[in-house]
Amino acid sequence: MSSYKKEEQKANPVKFFIAGGFGGMCNVLVGYPLDTIKVRLQTMPVPAPGQPPKYKGVIDCMVKTMRHEGIRGFFRGISAPLVGVTPIYAVDFAVYAAGKRLFQTDEHVRLTYPQIFTAGAIAGVCSALVTVPSDRIKVLLQTQPVTGGQLMYNGMTDAVVKLYREGGMKSLFRGTCACILRDSPTGFYFVAYEGLQDFARQRSKTGQISTTSTILAGGIAGIVFWTLAVPFDVLKSRLQSAPEGTYKHGIRSVFRDLMATEGPSALYRGILPVLIRAFPATAAVFFGVEFANELLNA
Repeated sequence: MSSYKKEEQKANPVKFFIAGGFGGMCNVLVGYPLDTIKVRLQTMPVPAPGQPPKYKGVIDCMVKTMRHEGIRGFFRGISAPLVGVTPIYAVDFAVYAAGKRLFQTDEHVRLTYPQIFTAGAIAGVCSALVTVPSDRIKVLLQTQPVTGGQLMYNGMTDAVVKLYREGGMKSLFRGTCACILRDSPTGFYFVAYEGLQDFARQRSKTGQISTTSTILAGGIAGIVFWTLAVPFDVLKSRLQSAPEGTYKHGIRSVFRDLMATEGPSALYRGILPVLIRAFPATAAVFFGVEFANELLNA
């Protein structure tokens, strides 16, 4: 696919900014339906004593979504991440490239995995700050009830206007700390990808990565990331979908309430759709990034 080798080319933040945005768009289109299922499982209310839960699991959630909302239900709120995904992933990969560049004193410096981890961790924090408003709107659109009356939010723009009127920029950026915590394993994400691609290069006769290695490395990196990030993602989704004033101390209040009412297992609610989605969605990101880099380097 690409002849990019980290030991032979200095990372270019501008090219990675463009490539990251394209990769992010690929991620949304591939992974959004399962993201909707994940969010609905994570944010469903605790059932009353003797009552069944709103969703019994992934399949039940998919069936009920299709029955009540049709195929559009799986893509409800997709405009927010599609609009926000270009700067989010662009920032992620641009900061990652800038971080790598700090360690690359010349064109032939081979980065160590601790250096890759450091660059990735910095990228995760920076991209999380860009992610918050888009994530907040996405979660609200995904979880609002669609039966029994008028919708609270009629799309992304309406949600932005109402949230701003409700609490200003603070309302739009609710869950910032939770987003940073959720994206904190980004260093492991990049280490897993680069490590697997290094292994692929060593086994390749040409010393180049292939489409297959990119898909496999990207998919596995996604599973590594989300296995570590799910507990923080559950807390973030609860916080961002709750009515104003529900959790006075932010993510700390969410954690205490969840532990008291549902126990530690609730931190991994929705992990099945997360991991099912992680492989193809993250593979799509890195495929898009490598493809775009190949075009930019042509």
